[in-house]
Amino acid sequence: MEVILLQDVSKLGKENDLVNVKPGYARNFLIPRKLAVVADEPARKQLAERHKHDARREEKLLKEIHVVVDKLKGSTYTIGTKAGTSGKIFGSITSHMLAAAIKKQLNISVDRKKIVLPEEVKNLGTYTAKIDLHKEVSVDVNFEVVAE
Repeated sequence: MEVILLQDVSKLGKENDLVNVKPGYARNFLIPRKLAVVADEPARKQLAERHKHDARREEKLLKEIHVVVDKLKGSTYTIGTKAGTSGKIFGSITSHMLAAAIKKQLNISVDRKKIVLPEEVKNLGTYTAKIDLHKEVSVDVNFEVVAE
């Protein structure tokens, strides 16, 4: 029996997937719990419309992300911290600090969990971090650690 999943179901599929399951599993588990609907003709048309809508939304989102990427690439972000005389900083630079520096300079909010620092940044200098903005889009940003 073919069903269209309304939610992600582990070991079966993701939302809006068309899957083939045994009739008892569909009737007794998936459909009563509103996890799936029977894949009849009206449901298939609705699924096709959802895919079109999702594709348009994804395209719009990618355009917005590319605008943000262009803004992020153009700058070097400065992070001020306390440091010793040898250039070694007290503690280390975190993704939270880099996200705050980007917010301060460009007024763009970046999720700190999407920032990947190259290694532990414990010295003054210039570094490059990678920001994963989307599953298909990532950008390398330069940042400089200076003593306050």
